[in-house]
Amino acid sequence: MKVAAIIQARMGSTRLPGKVLKKVLGKTLLEYQVERVLRAHTIDEIIIATTTKKEDDQIVDMCKQLSINYYRGSEHDVLSRYYEAAKKFEVDIIVRLTSDCPLIDPEIIDKTVQVFLQGKFDYVSNSIIRTYPRGMDTEVFSFQGVSEINKNAVKNYEREHVTPYWYERPENYRIKVVSHYTDLSKYRLTVDTIEDFKLISNIISSVYIKNRHYTLEDIIKVISDNPDWLLINSHINQKTF
Repeated sequence: MKVAAIIQARMGSTRLPGKVLKKVLGKTLLEYQVERVLRAHTIDEIIIATTTKKEDDQIVDMCKQLSINYYRGSEHDVLSRYYEAAKKFEVDIIVRLTSDCPLIDPEIIDKTVQVFLQGKFDYVSNSIIRTYPRGMDTEVFSFQGVSEINKNAVKNYEREHVTPYWYERPENYRIKVVSHYTDLSKYRLTVDTIEDFKLISNIISSVYIKNRHYTLEDIIKVISDNPDWLLINSHINQKTF
């Protein structure tokens, strides 16, 4: 059984174009994320799911440099991109990650995957009821499951955002929410705007040089030690569909 992290990534972000290849300490945000995901014990393989657009050649070039598998599919039909990537690389269990989460904690990935593997669930997530910071989002589902919803999902937002077909139909599917023991939802650790990037840059510059294997707790501590950092992106509203 192959468990693969499929990370959707493209250069054409509307709020911060090219964000995935922006650099901190000489390394791109996507490289940081790949490095973090590689430390997750439950992950057998990483696949970058990007688009066929010319501008995303840069992401493919980075994948080749890092010897990371990649798949190129539809820009807006991200559901089909996940299905096709998983099919090509014969993935059994898919861990969906997005490239705006460069600080993702591998321990959180492992916890979410273990919940999926130990239970009889169709979909496991730590973000549909948020207790983890935005930027630690992890979703797990099977290839069989994504094959089904790829056939059935017809609304544009269901196909662009991949997983709403499951969590908007809780009566039809076995869904499990993974929660943190304390509510950390006030922290915004994702990268969608220049303000987000400034905060993430501060965090990486502070924790990475001391300990490349830093945890979510280490991140929270450095923010607590620098409370003014929270003001950098506190006014940013998350995009909705």
